[in-house]
Amino acid sequence: MAKQANQKVKLLLLKQILETRTDEAHPLTAGELIESLAQWDICAERKSIYDDMETLRAFGLDIQCRKGKGGGWFLGSRKFELAELKLLVDAVQSSRFITKRKSDALIRKLETLASVHDGKMLQRQVYVDKRVKTMNESIYYNVDKLHEAVSAGKIVTFHYFEQNIKKERVYRREGRLYRVSPYGLIWDNENYYLVGWDSERGDVRHYRVDKMADLTVTKLPRRVVASFDMAAYGQKHFSMFSGEERTVTLRFENRLVGVVLDRFGQDVILVPDGEEHFTVTLQVVVSPQFWGWLFGLGEGAAVAGPQSAVAEYRAMLKNTLVRCGREA
Repeated sequence: MAKQANQKVKLLLLKQILETRTDEAHPLTAGELIESLAQWDICAERKSIYDDMETLRAFGLDIQCRKGKGGGWFLGSRKFELAELKLLVDAVQSSRFITKRKSDALIRKLETLASVHDGKMLQRQVYVDKRVKTMNESIYYNVDKLHEAVSAGKIVTFHYFEQNIKKERVYRREGRLYRVSPYGLIWDNENYYLVGWDSERGDVRHYRVDKMADLTVTKLPRRVVASFDMAAYGQKHFSMFSGEERTVTLRFENRLVGVVLDRFGQDVILVPDGEEHFTVTLQVVVSPQFWGWLFGLGEGAAVAGPQSAVAEYRAMLKNTLVRCGREA
């Protein structure tokens, strides 16, 4: 490439050098910048470097200059601070639904948002006890397709599968395509779920995205349910288990206020019940997962009503004791 032609990309190269090779702890002197440009057959003088830095600063880059020993030019603030990038890397690394291969690729891209020096600090492994990465690579692209379908208001079709004891796919509904009007995606218990109107079942249901195959966004307009509330749907379904939606009243010790607010949100009404307890009345989908969550809170939580819910909870506890005694 001719020298004159290279001069035209001088500012772009300086921007790239500053972004990739400098930070507050690793500035480059004017001489070092001149040497870097020379590798691209670009001639530069010290005065022109100063002028270029002012041009890049006027363009919007946070160009800093530190004088004295160990000083030089460096890029100050960036779109993402190092702490923010570390947070994103940790989220990607520990996310169960992103495959290991895709995690590695995303982290490499995140590294390019920092200098090469800070990028090394992002090359770390987040260890989560017994965390298993999904093996379904298509989920990464399925999530994008589903967001596209929700935004465009189009029906999606897909096959839905479980796995048998041989870890083989077994397709539900005898392999027939599901036709769903998508309303949104919910992240729950480390899994993505699509919530939408199931044409065959005639009601709103949810499906794990990593169990979808052959996902297609059609050109057909989705069915709209005006009264549907995504937030309320996600709150009622514990770990996205299906069951009967009912109104139940729960009684808790005061020490569990934080647990209840974390689960049901700040808008839930807490009714004092004596000096040491409170009650909440909620619309929830009663499922084994719901009872399991309540049981896990120990003696500080109980079902207060209605009587049918009290009887169901007692029966579940009794059956559990019977099974434990039988197995023992």
